[in-house]
This record gives sequence, structure tokens and C-alpha cells, in this order.
Amino acid sequence: MIARKNVLIALAFTGGITVLAAGERALEATAREEMVSAPRFEVDPVWPKPLPNKWVMGNVIGVGVDARDHVFIVHRNDTYAATEIGAAQNPPTSECCVPAPPVIEFDQAGNVVAAWGGPPANKEYVWPTSNHGIGVDDKGNLWIGGNGNGNPAIGQGPDSHILTFTHDGKYLRTIGIPGQPTNSTTKDHFGKVAKISFDFKAQEAYIADGYGNHRVAVVDMASGAMKRYWGGYGNVPSDSNFGPYNPDVPLIKQFRTPVHCAEPSDDGLVYVCDRPNDRIQVFRKDGSFVKEKQIAPRTLGDGSVWDIAFSKDKDQKYIFLADGKNERIYVMDRASLEILTSFGDGGRQPGMWFAVHSIATDSKGNIYTTETYEGKRVQKFAYKGIGQVTRANQGVLWPKK
Repeated sequence: MIARKNVLIALAFTGGITVLAAGERALEATAREEMVSAPRFEVDPVWPKPLPNKWVMGNVIGVGVDARDHVFIVHRNDTYAATEIGAAQNPPTSECCVPAPPVIEFDQAGNVVAAWGGPPANKEYVWPTSNHGIGVDDKGNLWIGGNGNGNPAIGQGPDSHILTFTHDGKYLRTIGIPGQPTNSTTKDHFGKVAKISFDFKAQEAYIADGYGNHRVAVVDMASGAMKRYWGGYGNVPSDSNFGPYNPDVPLIKQFRTPVHCAEPSDDGLVYVCDRPNDRIQVFRKDGSFVKEKQIAPRTLGDGSVWDIAFSKDKDQKYIFLADGKNERIYVMDRASLEILTSFGDGGRQPGMWFAVHSIATDSKGNIYTTETYEGKRVQKFAYKGIGQVTRANQGVLWPKK
């Protein structure tokens, strides 16, 4: 009897070890499954350097990088002046602070190289009532859009045009007629442009058009003439009011506003940020629909798909997607649109965001992000090569010691 009891105890002990070993192997396998090969980044907490002249930024609403890896941002300096006190007041009530000029150029070290912009004294052009987006073309010229409703007090209508400047702020031309109403089928003006991107080989500019209109528009970079446009799924765009996004009903066949980016890739595709529908739509450059992918589809309000930048390898293997509602950057495989990992969190410290709005990459693979609403800043995330990272959100990418 005692011998049998000892045998049963031994079997139970052995079985327990077997179960524990199997569980450990399962945990190890799960851990391995949760790792993925992807680009790695660290926030640079001291980039950019402090602004000169007591300058501060308002909503930072666009970012672009030129061939020298200089970083250009456009911000709404009036969103500081309207909400802050001190030297921004008239008359000033203290030494601090004053709104920086709307366009600021930084070098790779984070130094301010130049700053300019805003309504011209000679009325040579119409500065947007709410600037939005800055694109850098292959000549180093800057294209700036706007999504404002106008300013009746000065007789200015809605932002329905694009301004172009040299890199140091010399005015070149206006594309589109300022002050026009929403019309997603017109070819002579825009409807509150969100962002401008480029196909340098074809010499075409892709306009996320935008906050009033419901379309992607393509213009000839040399003449500024509109060549084609399309709405959701490649349909003729509609300006009908489809009501707010509801994740529990079928997706509508049009873009909701804002259409927040239209980013052409080198292999003939265009990736469109249909922001409040929580989706990327992919097209060929003629506007024919290819596929779509929803991101965080339970996201309401501002939506999850804010802006897109591609990795700088020759195949543009990765998409970096800014989600200003959930406060993270998704790292995606461009071919499959699979989310590999994500990073970031909501907050005010380096590596966190309060409404991450725009995103761009430089030739070294570094990422630059801007923040609107109360974020009001630009940040740099240094590229650290391809490596193993968690498939789950990595959190705040603070520098390693």
C-alpha cells in the first residue's frame, strides 16, 4: 500500500514537472511570437535646440524635409498669441514670450536656420487664415496649404488655394483662386487643403483636399493646372453630409473630411489618409482603387489615420502612420499594410504626444513629428536600425543609457 502511494506521488510529481515544462515552453513560444523585426527609434530629447528671440510655437501643423535634411515646419503662430499672455499681448505685459514666424527651418543639429511667413504687408498674396501642411519639392521650394474658413473682418474668404515659396521665403506663385466655397468637382480652386506631397518623376503634386472638399487632387508642378481628382474608392467625389463615423455600420463609399494626406510611393501607388473613417485607402496614380485598411476602427471623433511617411530604403518597405487621437506611431509593412509594432503615448514629455499631427522622414531614416492642439512642438526620433521589437506598443522610446 505504501509502495503504491509512493508510486502515485512520484507520477504526480513527474506529471507536474511535465505540465510546468510545457507551460514554460508555451510562454517562451508566445514571447517569441510577440517579437518582430522592424525599424527601431529613440526620441532625441534635446532636438530642436531652444528657439531664439523669446519665440514660441502655436499648433505645429506641417513638417517637410529637403534634400539637405533640413527640416521645415509650419505652425499657427496666432494660436499662441490668442491664448497666452505676456509679450504676445498688445501692449506687452511681460518679457515672455512672442509667437515665432509661421515657417521655421532647422538644420540637422536642431539649430534655427531661418524663419518667415505670414500675411504680406504689400498684399502680394493671400496668406491662409489657418495654414495647414508644408511640402518641399525637388527644387527646394515650399508649398503651403490652408484649412481656414476665412476672415470676414478683412474680406477674406475660405482657404481655397496653395502658396509656393523658395526655401528662404521668396514668394513664387498662388495655385488656385483664394476665397472660394467648397466644390469637390471644380478644377480652378481647392477646398481647405490639408497636405501637399509629390511625385518628382512625373512632376505632379498630390493634394489632400481636404477639410472642405472630399477628394485627392493632382496638379502639374510646372503649370499648377489640375490634371485629375477622385473621391473614396475612386468614385466621383461628393460633398454630401454623411454624418459622423459609426464603426458599427458599413463604411461609406466617399471620404469624410478631413482627407488628411495623399502620399505617392515610388512604385506607382497613392496612400490616402481618410482620417475620420479610420482607414488608409490605396490607389494607383490614375485614381483606381486598390485596397484599404482600417486602423483602430473604434476610434471616434478626430479618427486614427492622420499622416503617413515612408521609410527611406529603395523599396519604401515601411509605412510610419501618425495617429493623433490614440497618440502613437504605427510601423507597418507597406506591401501588406500589416501593423508590425507601434510606439509612443499621450503626454508632454519627450517621446510622448498631445495630438501628433504630421510626420516626415529624412535621408538617414530619422522621423520628425509635429503636434497640434495643445502639443505645439516638433520632435525628432533617431533611427537605430532594424532589430527585434515587441509587436505590442513599445511605449515611450526613451534613449538607452
